[in-house]
Amino acid sequence: MTIPPAGPAGPPLEPSDAANSESPVDPEPSNSRRSLRESRDKGTRSSRRALLDAAPPREKKSRRGAWGCLIVSLVLLGLAGGAAALLQEPIGTVLGMVQGPADYDGTGGAEVVVMIHDGDTGQDIANSLVAQDVVKSYDAFYQVLRDESPEAVFQPGAYRLAEQMSARAALDALLDADNKLEQTVVIPEGTATVAILQLISEGTSVPLVDLEAAAADVMPYGLPAEATTLEGFLFPATYTFPEGTTGSDAIRMLVDRQFEALDSAGVAPADRWKTIVLAALIQREAGLTEDFYKVSRVFLNRLDPARWESGLLQSDATVAYGTGATDRVTTTDAERADSANAYNTYVHPGLPVGPISNPGDVAIDAAVNPAEGSWLYFVSWNLDTGETIFSTTIAEHEAAVAKWLAWMDEHPEYD
Repeated sequence: MTIPPAGPAGPPLEPSDAANSESPVDPEPSNSRRSLRESRDKGTRSSRRALLDAAPPREKKSRRGAWGCLIVSLVLLGLAGGAAALLQEPIGTVLGMVQGPADYDGTGGAEVVVMIHDGDTGQDIANSLVAQDVVKSYDAFYQVLRDESPEAVFQPGAYRLAEQMSARAALDALLDADNKLEQTVVIPEGTATVAILQLISEGTSVPLVDLEAAAADVMPYGLPAEATTLEGFLFPATYTFPEGTTGSDAIRMLVDRQFEALDSAGVAPADRWKTIVLAALIQREAGLTEDFYKVSRVFLNRLDPARWESGLLQSDATVAYGTGATDRVTTTDAERADSANAYNTYVHPGLPVGPISNPGDVAIDAAVNPAEGSWLYFVSWNLDTGETIFSTTIAEHEAAVAKWLAWMDEHPEYD
């Protein structure tokens, strides 16, 4: 059986040399975001139409009064029909129509650093702000953004914002040059190396070509002998680089920080490779923080011949990585059957041949300190909350998968 993915991954980051190019707001969503928006609109903006009966004809001498009565009748009927239609809507939808999209008040609280990437659309920025709880809803921010005149123009980089800002305050902060953090980069957990190099180039004065050249040779950075790339050894965090930082300087800073994380977790230098390979897998497959330790146990149980005879981890995330897709964890039947993919853990037993992401502290700790349990399967059945069911038997797992499929049927926007 497969181990279904923990949840949808983020959008791909395409390499670009235009690190400081301006990104005007794209008024039209990308295909994937348009489909999500259309699905949401279908559920919340159903058409409403009051059926009005024609009034019977009146005598000509009363023409003026007749038209007045007709207009009043039409208005009353329209209001009644509209009210009847509204009563059939969920109360949340009705309130949204009356009050507008959900929004916070004020300028927010705790500081948050938000990254705008080269090529980000207004939809991308709105989703990022919602994900970091800067704004309360996508619609609140996007409505303010669409109404902005002249059109808002953003530059890639890191910006100082706050949690729970009003949509208006968040947009004003993004457009205030004083809030742009120079030489600062935010690297999320689980980001692949190719995307990290792009992020550094967007937030600093280091050209992407210099970073790629510095990453081509891993020998100077003291990585384990098994490492042929930097994957897994660039610690995800928020960095502010000194002026004059070179490509190799930036990479060394991230590698040294990953070594610090491994040392703090009690990982001996001789065990760094195996730990990072497992941690990188956990990082991509796990959803909620508390589940990292259970996911770690599932994979370790599958590596135990006494528990799992085949030794196949059957992770879609590893298969996807081997195809060159670092932005997804779902795969096709053909991809899972491809033995030429060295990262295909449906075909090749044991851990993947290398890390498939750059893990953070929690994933590393989970690799070192897995939960105790006999689980062999897991499935994230609610992709909104990330709730995951862990199972020991195939019957338990099939019941969990059925629950996930039922949830998917109710949420076609995730299809």
